Amino acid sequence: MRMTWLPKIIAFCCNWCAYAGADTAGLSRFQYPPSISILRVMCTGRIEPSMILKCFEQGADGVMVLGCHPGDCHYISGNECARSRIETTLEIMEILGIDKRRLLLKWISASEGALFAETAKDFTETIRSLGPFRGESQDDQR
Repeated sequence: MRMTWLPKIIAFCCNWCAYAGADTAGLSRFQYPPSISILRVMCTGRIEPSMILKCFEQGADGVMVLGCHPGDCHYISGNECARSRIETTLEIMEILGIDKRRLLLKWISASEGALFAETAKDFTETIRSLGPFRGESQDDQR
């Protein structure tokens, strides 16, 4: 019997849009890999770079931050704040030698269950292609 490695992926989902999108995916019976662990947050703008880096430190192979489409944020500018913080996080990841493809920011509305499932599948395949995260620099992963 061949064992297939299943990456550990943390998905921070905005309560109002992406989390509801994940729920819609479930209700619509859209399948997505069991590698995704969803953490519901009130707004993606609340996610600090340290929270994402802590996920990697604790064994995550990839992190997704999924929020409201620009202009649809329930807190007006939370997703703009999220975008800025993700850019900062990517800069920190580069300094630390963590492959930037291990972090994804995407906008998913409550009605986009199919998009949630597709995003989860695509990101899981991306992480699978990168292999397990072992705290190595990008040079070590090649």
